[in-house]
Amino acid sequence: MLTRSDLFTLEAYAAQRAQFRARVLAHKKARQVALGPNATLYFEDRLTIQYQIQEMLRIERIFEAKAIEEELAAYNPLIPDGSNWKATFMLEFPDVDERHAALERLYGIEDRLWVAVAGHEWVFGLADEDLDRKTGAKTSAVHFVRFALERSMIDALKGGAALAMGVDLDNYRYAANPVDAAAREALVADLK
Repeated sequence: MLTRSDLFTLEAYAAQRAQFRARVLAHKKARQVALGPNATLYFEDRLTIQYQIQEMLRIERIFEAKAIEEELAAYNPLIPDGSNWKATFMLEFPDVDERHAALERLYGIEDRLWVAVAGHEWVFGLADEDLDRKTGAKTSAVHFVRFALERSMIDALKGGAALAMGVDLDNYRYAANPVDAAAREALVADLK
């Protein structure tokens, strides 16, 4: 969990934003898993969420204690707690018309995201616990997903078990099996 004391002031952040941003972007590279050409899970952690908060404070010019606490309250739930992974799931279609059609075709995809530890059943993510992001006709291009892991899964991963992730929707099935070594290492490091 982040507190106000973990954050840079606006002035301090401005002075070191370029270096901090470069550090975070390098860190994020190992924390993403592509699920086909247009879908990606971006796994969050304390550093990625600190960056999000710092950027929101900068963009909105937020410096008052109460407003900073509100940002912390909004973003802290996106930090994994050692027994789960939390990810931003993005459906990325650069063409507006293609994106609109895809969001209709992929309705419900956020409920069909899974992770699998070798020797265990799939764990489906819990999507958008903060609010429902789909309308009656289409899904959203961005979802927040939590994957809750059992202790036996965590122990297996720490012991070297393979990790896979995927989507199991009737008209969109894709698996990253196995998840690449860099992503697996970064995600296992999040577990306690």
